[in-house]
Amino acid sequence: MARQLSLPALLCGLVLAAVLSFGAATADAQEREIRCGMCHKDVQFDSTAHADVACKDCHTNVTSPRHKAEDLADLSGDAMCAQCHTMAPRAVGRSVHADQVGCMDCHGDAHSMLKNDDLTSPMSPVGQVQVCGDCHRGQEGGGDLINAFVESVHGRGLLRSGLTASPTCSTCHGGHMVFPVEHERSPTSFKNSPEMCGDCHQYIYDEWLNVSAHGAAWQAGDTSTATCIDCHESHSIKDPTVGLDRLHMADECGDCHGDLYNTYRGGFHGKATDLGLVTSATCSDCHTPHSTLGQDDPRSSIHPDNLQAMCGECHGDVTMAFASFNPHINPNSPDDNFYVFIIAMAMHALVIGVFGFFGIHAILWLQRGIVGHMRGEFLGHHSPSNTYVRRFKKRDISMHKLIIVTFLLLAATGLPLKFAHAPWAHTLMAWFGGVENTMFLHRVAAIGTFGYFVWHLVVLIRRLAAGEKGLFWGPNSMTPQLKDGKDIVAMFKYFLYMGPRPAGDRWTYWEKFDYLAVFWGMMIIGGSGLMLWFPNFFTEILPLPGWALNAAYVVHSEEALLATGFIFLFHFFHTHLRPESFPLDPVVFTGSQPIERFKDERPLEYQRMVEEGTLEDHIVPAPTKEQMRSIHFWGFVAVAIGLALAVGIFTALLIY
Repeated sequence: MARQLSLPALLCGLVLAAVLSFGAATADAQEREIRCGMCHKDVQFDSTAHADVACKDCHTNVTSPRHKAEDLADLSGDAMCAQCHTMAPRAVGRSVHADQVGCMDCHGDAHSMLKNDDLTSPMSPVGQVQVCGDCHRGQEGGGDLINAFVESVHGRGLLRSGLTASPTCSTCHGGHMVFPVEHERSPTSFKNSPEMCGDCHQYIYDEWLNVSAHGAAWQAGDTSTATCIDCHESHSIKDPTVGLDRLHMADECGDCHGDLYNTYRGGFHGKATDLGLVTSATCSDCHTPHSTLGQDDPRSSIHPDNLQAMCGECHGDVTMAFASFNPHINPNSPDDNFYVFIIAMAMHALVIGVFGFFGIHAILWLQRGIVGHMRGEFLGHHSPSNTYVRRFKKRDISMHKLIIVTFLLLAATGLPLKFAHAPWAHTLMAWFGGVENTMFLHRVAAIGTFGYFVWHLVVLIRRLAAGEKGLFWGPNSMTPQLKDGKDIVAMFKYFLYMGPRPAGDRWTYWEKFDYLAVFWGMMIIGGSGLMLWFPNFFTEILPLPGWALNAAYVVHSEEALLATGFIFLFHFFHTHLRPESFPLDPVVFTGSQPIERFKDERPLEYQRMVEEGTLEDHIVPAPTKEQMRSIHFWGFVAVAIGLALAVGIFTALLIY
């Protein structure tokens, strides 16, 4: 009968076997050190992964200490390794590296090979980046992939923060069994990549898989849906919650949702993120990043029942009307909102009409002015004079200076948002210290604009209360009258050499247009700006529907284009750049102009002053040279800024 071994006896046997085995390995190592080391003194083997492996275990073809050097090469490196590591060479042979990469290409020289968990090993997490880069950096696009990984959140965690748990090459692509990226057995394929990422990001993977529309589509085999690497890329993965990296996530969503991406970029949120406002909403802020669902799903963040809570995360306690604002509206499509469409078409027509009329007006005037200058028709305009006629009071000069400063600041801080796609917009934003500073300055300029508007209304009311006549009718009034219509016709005849220039009075028709445009602008651009500044007030107190905010955005944007374009092109031309005035008309700064020019441009007003005996009351001393130098300097600065912004508008419209 066979004897059964007791547990103590069995344990003693195992310990004895281990001791004998270790003793044999030690003996082999000693033999190697004594026999092989006599010749191969340069081989340092004790600190490697194979410290307990005898020389003859690898060099099985060497049978005598007196071997020839070529005997060592009879056995290839891979075959040598395969004697112990039987599975690894077979795996490599079925991988993308078959017949291309040997064991020592990755693991290093056999005599200095280290264990993978040794931080100095070529196959350590850090070492893999260099080893894989040695080959893949030389391939087409390879350098970009390796460099992208180094700068990614994974690469920074591994190489800069020393987090060895961060993913490295083999984490995603496998060790020995590396397949092409889209191979069905590759961890990086469409079928397998979510699970691969889920190995580390388990909670996010579960949320994406079980809640989001993308995860449901992936499980159903829809190859057009988005997986982890579609949104986060593969090698250049950034932290989507930090700084500018989160703002670029919209570009990833736009790869699939092109129409929605375009409308997002056309709205405030998209333009603000394009300019670097990190607090502005991007796709994941509204739609959630990993539990994205359709609008009809009650669990969706954009379901009507959840909109107030979603919008309130950024905007506080918002009304339902505010939450119904459509961030993806296309104002040029009647299908999105018919009211907004009508308003947008009306604004487009206004911009085209004004630019069209005054564009033709300016071109014809320019050619007629050049001819008149060559004929010597404006000699009196540029000749020195000691007699000046006062046209504006000090109050008017101060008010116009305030208008210049606030308007230029409004344009310089508002146009970059309208044309956020243009490179110069980013430059301007940087000059102002970023989007938030720019928005602050824009609102300061808006307050100044409302200030001078109220100031002017108070002046008008006081003049009316004092019994001043002619404020609303007559030659001194800014109200358009029948003569203005006749002057327009006569002016075009003058442009076409069909008649004399119409006799001017206190105000010309283009000056009245400039003046009344301020009133129009304050109602349109000022009112729409206040709606965008205080949306909760206008949707709760008034209350207005959410689409009114969409309409306000369209109106504010188009009116800003109309106002800036008109001032910088046509107002500047009418006032400063036409041959009669070029290069600058200082009258609005001095408050007066030479009597020769006054008689030529405004003969009706001059004649009326003579007949009423009031001309002498308006005669003032000529400005000093110091005053004129200061006026020309600041005047040229203002005109230069305006013209530079005008160039920016045209380049943004025509090029970008």
